[in-house]
Amino acid sequence: MAKVFLAGIKKGSSEQLIGEAVRASVEAVTDFSWLSKGDSVFIKPALNSGHPYPSTTSPQGIAAMVKLLKDRGAGRVVLGDMSGIEHVKLSPGGVSGSTRMLMEKCGMAKVALEAGAELHFFEEAGWDAFYEDLPSSGYHWKEGLMLPKILQEMDHIVLMPRCGRHTLAGSTLGLKAAVGYWRTDTRLEYHKDATSFYEKAAEGNTVSTLLNKQRMVVSVADKVLTTFGPDKGYVVEPFTGLVISSQSIVAHDMVSLAWLMLNRLEAPTSELIWFKDPNTSQFVVDVANRWVVSMLGNVIEASQADTLERNEVKSIWDDRTLNRAYQVFGGRPTIEFEDANDLFPADLKRRLVEMTTFGLDR
Repeated sequence: MAKVFLAGIKKGSSEQLIGEAVRASVEAVTDFSWLSKGDSVFIKPALNSGHPYPSTTSPQGIAAMVKLLKDRGAGRVVLGDMSGIEHVKLSPGGVSGSTRMLMEKCGMAKVALEAGAELHFFEEAGWDAFYEDLPSSGYHWKEGLMLPKILQEMDHIVLMPRCGRHTLAGSTLGLKAAVGYWRTDTRLEYHKDATSFYEKAAEGNTVSTLLNKQRMVVSVADKVLTTFGPDKGYVVEPFTGLVISSQSIVAHDMVSLAWLMLNRLEAPTSELIWFKDPNTSQFVVDVANRWVVSMLGNVIEASQADTLERNEVKSIWDDRTLNRAYQVFGGRPTIEFEDANDLFPADLKRRLVEMTTFGLDR
């Protein structure tokens, strides 16, 4: 059994109302008994690019979380990430691109600073500011995962992904957000050994640092990127949006994927053709992944990369990353939904229950 808390957000809500929904959802999921006065908290957003929410995490969600943590007695609250290889590349010889500039561009940096957070960007600390951590036994990784050393300094981690489509992975939710931690060589193995691409995303969340320090996963999803991804695509803004919160990253992603699939039904048919939604094409998925490998490494490694097989997901039970997560996190959870406010319609909640209950939506 895993609890997932839902807070509704009416379309067009003010920043204040969005913040109140985030606070309601988070205060429902935890009593903060894990947080002692003065503890440090690292907030991990989804910041692949400088594109605005929902291509990246909601700035209003970040601001609300920082303020809530401060109100609850946190000392240092640090917001940080390293953006995708299309925009930022860290190598032993230096850095090209800037996650800091991308965070400023999407509006996340300003609100985080105003709320009292510090900013940290992994590439600015350099190649040697990473340490090796190992996933759980039976994993597909050949090498340990290289994580930023700042995580060793922090007492707690809060993950704040977004709900959206992804050209290679199909979706990018909580589990895949771990890629933002990884140094370039770890990302290269992830993409080059593409036979286990989806499975490695799940396994990357079983490193000891995340198992010991990650307290909750919170997604603001009043806007959903329903095609293309991760940087652009067709945005659906439902009449009632969601804040999805859970202490279980697996349960969170089950609900987040169901929410993505529901909102994807609202995208026009004209937006679902291959050049507007590349994950629908096996050829494009494999070529795009080899291009990523060439950027992370070189063209020779790209030519040697495994074929990335498109994961067609007709229900959440088809998702390979989630299916691997059930294995490495101890089983497929039964989700218990709870309302964090009274704004989410009962009919939508029933549909999410059906989509996330094994056997009801197959």
